[in-house]
Amino acid sequence: MARTNPERYLIVGPAWVGDMVLAQSLFITLLDRHPGCVVDVIAPPWSHPLLERMPEVRRGIALPVTHGELALGKRYAAGRDCRREAYSQAIVIPRSLKAALVPFFARIPRRTGYRGEMRYGLINDMRELDKAALPQIAQRYVALALDTDAMEPPRVPAPRLRTDAANIARLVSELELPTNAKIVAIMPGAEYGPAKQWPLEYFAELVRRLSDDGIECWLLGSDKDRASAEEIIGRSSVTAQNLCGRTRLEDVIDLLARADVSVTNDSGLMHVAAAVGTPLIALYGSSTPAYTPPLSDRADPLYLGLECSPCFKRECPLGHLRCLRDIPAERVHELVRKRLDG
Repeated sequence: MARTNPERYLIVGPAWVGDMVLAQSLFITLLDRHPGCVVDVIAPPWSHPLLERMPEVRRGIALPVTHGELALGKRYAAGRDCRREAYSQAIVIPRSLKAALVPFFARIPRRTGYRGEMRYGLINDMRELDKAALPQIAQRYVALALDTDAMEPPRVPAPRLRTDAANIARLVSELELPTNAKIVAIMPGAEYGPAKQWPLEYFAELVRRLSDDGIECWLLGSDKDRASAEEIIGRSSVTAQNLCGRTRLEDVIDLLARADVSVTNDSGLMHVAAAVGTPLIALYGSSTPAYTPPLSDRADPLYLGLECSPCFKRECPLGHLRCLRDIPAERVHELVRKRLDG
């Protein structure tokens, strides 16, 4: 007899903004392979504004634990609450032991994930991660939706976040944002560390050049990026909008959709910009677009591929940061103008 009940998936989501955006490729793949299936995502509360913009996700389930916290009692309670949903399969994206606890406590019969920390028994559909066969992180996520270990890179559908036109209009009004010119969104932050951050003086020169062209610049990021944005504006000696820390994550999604071009380090907001379809210039330092490319045909990754790259370090181990310092503001300005003119 054919199965009439839809597949019901519980996804244990990743802990970074960019990774959660890339996880949408997995959600899309599940819906493509199993039309009508249910996809719920358990993840930290901060990520739920992203999940609400993903039409594939029925609901986000908050897991109120801090990064790295075991919180066994909270995970058990979350798993017990999930039992009533009768999920048919869990897909555990993080490779930690902690991440596998909730599906186990939820008694989900099939629990899929890559071999990681000692998770035997917690994960009963264990996959071997072949990094050579799956060089991109989004490919690794999508492969977990397939029936067997991937022997070749799977097709990766591009993430696409919904935007809210009414919220965009509200933000423009309340923040008194000028919109009578072309707008370039500048994202100078990178939560991972300074080895992924283009120098502030280079951002300042870029803002000055764009201002000379009559282009408005919006600097976007978290409250942690506010001081950097102020320094950029101060060094540029022009007027620009420092919106760092003044907006929620869902607001940044909508403001990026309103921008004509974005310039960004390899960061979570880079993937957000790609997912709302904004043309972008992506600056790579210690990382590489071979691993975390923006999944958009409107992106221009800038990566020098030096002999010391990619090192994936938080700080430059050699102290020179040439992987980013050798990308001049003039080159980035040229690419922005090409996107604007195109």
